[in-house]
Amino acid sequence: MRLFALLSLLIFGQSILAQTLIAWSQTEDIAPSQYGNLHPRVRVDGSGNPVVIWGNGTQVNFARIGGNGFTIPTALNPGSIPIFAASWAGPDLASHGDTVYVVFKETPEHAGGIFIVHSFDGGANFSDPVRVDDTADSLSRFPAVATDANGNPLVAFMKFNPGWGSARYVLAKSEDYGNTFGADVLGSRFSGGDVCDCCPASVTTSGSTAALLYRDNLNNLRNSWAGISLNGGDSFVGGIEIDNTDWMVGACPSSGPDGVIYGDSLYSVFMSAASGKALCYRSRASISNLQMESIEPLTANIMGLNLQNFPRIAASDKAVAILWTQSVNDSAQLAIQFTNNISDGFPSGYELLVEDNVMNADIAISSTEVYVVWEDMNSGTVKFKSGTYILSGVTDVKIQQEPVKIFPNPSSAGLYIQFEKPDDDAQVHYNIFNSQGQQLISGFGYAIDGVLNIDTSILSTGVHFIQINHHNQIDYLPIIFQNN
Repeated sequence: MRLFALLSLLIFGQSILAQTLIAWSQTEDIAPSQYGNLHPRVRVDGSGNPVVIWGNGTQVNFARIGGNGFTIPTALNPGSIPIFAASWAGPDLASHGDTVYVVFKETPEHAGGIFIVHSFDGGANFSDPVRVDDTADSLSRFPAVATDANGNPLVAFMKFNPGWGSARYVLAKSEDYGNTFGADVLGSRFSGGDVCDCCPASVTTSGSTAALLYRDNLNNLRNSWAGISLNGGDSFVGGIEIDNTDWMVGACPSSGPDGVIYGDSLYSVFMSAASGKALCYRSRASISNLQMESIEPLTANIMGLNLQNFPRIAASDKAVAILWTQSVNDSAQLAIQFTNNISDGFPSGYELLVEDNVMNADIAISSTEVYVVWEDMNSGTVKFKSGTYILSGVTDVKIQQEPVKIFPNPSSAGLYIQFEKPDDDAQVHYNIFNSQGQQLISGFGYAIDGVLNIDTSILSTGVHFIQINHHNQIDYLPIIFQNN
């Protein structure tokens, strides 16, 4: 069993790292360093378990959760089709239940195509590669994949005229689960310019709506855009400028946007150095109006911050998480923002997941779990961490102001709540929920000498969350119960 760490408020410089209501597992390696660690991507299968891909030189590897951790990596491309993979770009992954798609670009780029493989059993078995693009009169790079409402793949990729001119993003759609693809359709050029020819893109879908997110290049203006399709990727009705920071740069950013759709809103994340420093931003846009409605940096000014990059966003119903890398005092960190109800917005702070040696990362969410993978520069491996979160709608959570300690944690029978300021006359109300948000225990008592004892013997083994109401202050903390 994985043991989960307590959530806490962390102080870094002048920035308060917010409580995320996620109880995290220990970090583990997905595979030994001999399998490489380039550009990892993670999604969830039909059971809510993680499936992961990453590159190793000219090979794309796949692993999934087995009986005792991750399976031995499987190479998804034959030796006759070497693939492009780097830290900043590489193969992409999508899932729809137990249907899994992986897309990759063959090298050399001027002669290779875009290929896809599919699995209908959660990654136990994969098909042979199928060619997606037709490069008889064009060149291609940077594939990205998502699925439509029926589980068919939508593959976006960058397309050029011969000679690497006229860079644009197109989308090709399959209606037979990745066995064949129709002609690609244009999903970019809404600003009148080309796309940034060194910047990967992403695709996200909801029902019949699809958004192709990419970085633009209008005479070196490198704002991010989203092409919008309302018919499942058959055509694009228009574009949304999801980034109005107006970053002018003649060099290559090598970083693209990511997004999720919730209702009529497209939530996007991207990097821009328009302020003079590379920072990550989030924006919200109306799909029906094709208009951006809000934009803000992910964090306030952080003491010692050098740069931020490679933001990723994932969602499951109302729960949304944003992940990004940042260099603070020359430490390559991994940070996360999480909300269990996107309608309430995001917290102002963030949680620091990894303190150093991170290059690139990705995130996925199931109905109760958050999965994070990243390139570790020190070990040369893909690292993995999972966390259980509380569902939305349980209570209104406030950041604690009065220090509260829970012990022992893990617990097998009893639990103690200790308050820093003893007040025997103050009544304490408490509720304990499981990770699905179901209330299991409710009660009240008085903290004698600042300590309140709670009987937790009825709880089953696993991660739970306790809500404490003391002096009209609400605290939310994870607890671990181990039934002996």
